Amino acid sequence: MKIPGKTRFIVLIASIILLQSCTKAAEGSNAAPPAPELPVYTVLTSPATTYQEFPTALEGKNNVEIRSQVDGYLDRIYVEEGSYVRAGQPLFKIDSRSYGEQMNMAQANLQVANANIQKARVEVDRLQPLVAAKVVSDVQLKTAKANYEAAVAAASQAKASVGSARINVGFTTITAPVSGYIGRIPYKKGSLISRTDVNPLTLLSDISEIYAYFSLSELDFIAFQNKYPGATLEEKLKNMPMVELVIADNSTYPEKGKLSIVDGQFDKTTGAISVRAVFPNANGALRTGNTGRVRMPQLISNAVVIPQESTFEIQDKTYVYVMGKDKKVTGRPIKISGKTDSYYFISEGLAPGEKIVYTGIGNLKDGASINPKNISSDSLLKAKPL
Repeated sequence: MKIPGKTRFIVLIASIILLQSCTKAAEGSNAAPPAPELPVYTVLTSPATTYQEFPTALEGKNNVEIRSQVDGYLDRIYVEEGSYVRAGQPLFKIDSRSYGEQMNMAQANLQVANANIQKARVEVDRLQPLVAAKVVSDVQLKTAKANYEAAVAAASQAKASVGSARINVGFTTITAPVSGYIGRIPYKKGSLISRTDVNPLTLLSDISEIYAYFSLSELDFIAFQNKYPGATLEEKLKNMPMVELVIADNSTYPEKGKLSIVDGQFDKTTGAISVRAVFPNANGALRTGNTGRVRMPQLISNAVVIPQESTFEIQDKTYVYVMGKDKKVTGRPIKISGKTDSYYFISEGLAPGEKIVYTGIGNLKDGASINPKNISSDSLLKAKPL
């Protein structure tokens, strides 16, 4: 069928329009997506406190093994396991009957010795005028005096035996040498107790103060000496701020402690030196055998601070995305010198005033362009204080 010329012209125009529309649609589908809008944070400096943490084992101020100083049957137990006792309070009673009889015998021997002294004194007094009158020889008087001196010595020995027997009787009542908490009691009433027993009657722990022992490496010890003022180690310890204790549930113990002593030498095996921190423990919350971490503070006057959310890790290295003037980002490695719950303190890799991507870094790559949305440092620190 023959198509009129006017109709062919209209079809041609429509085809051209359709072709142009398809071309524009294809160009639109190949266009780059818009740059993502991401929050950007300006790196700042701020006074801050960082912490070094050291694992520690806790011990009470005094941990005393309670042992019997005499042999015998355990007659009474005055305390319960775990109870608090005061210094001088009775804890155990050893059967004292045999020791009481020994004291009675010693006292009887002392009476006999005192009687012998009197008898020897009478003999000396009797012989002295007879010797003066030359009725008896001087030898008899000397012998009498020697007997008197022997009687005095025997009385002293008997008196010492009485004292020893009295001490043994006293040892049958075992009292607390310090105030503290009673540990496990492995013996029961009627048990035969000996001074040579391997196990003590119990362990008494004075926990009014808690000692936290930990170790410093040689480098940490040198840094500690260089960090704090003072001519001697004792002066440096006095100038050091109080330390904190993180207990097993990762909470911070409310009382702060003070470093008190440092061991005299480094351990040749571990290359470390032992340090002790003392913490008040009036309420008995801490016990001997607890574990934790001692936190030593380090004051930094101008620390480079960034939020932890702004970092990512690749092969054990930590990075941030730094935004350039062209609004393109570049991954940069950083070195972390300390941290809080929300922030890292940076020693290398960033300078104050540089801008980094705050969050949303999971899909970024080097050279990617972003549409930055600036975040105020004041608002960030207000929401998450250092």
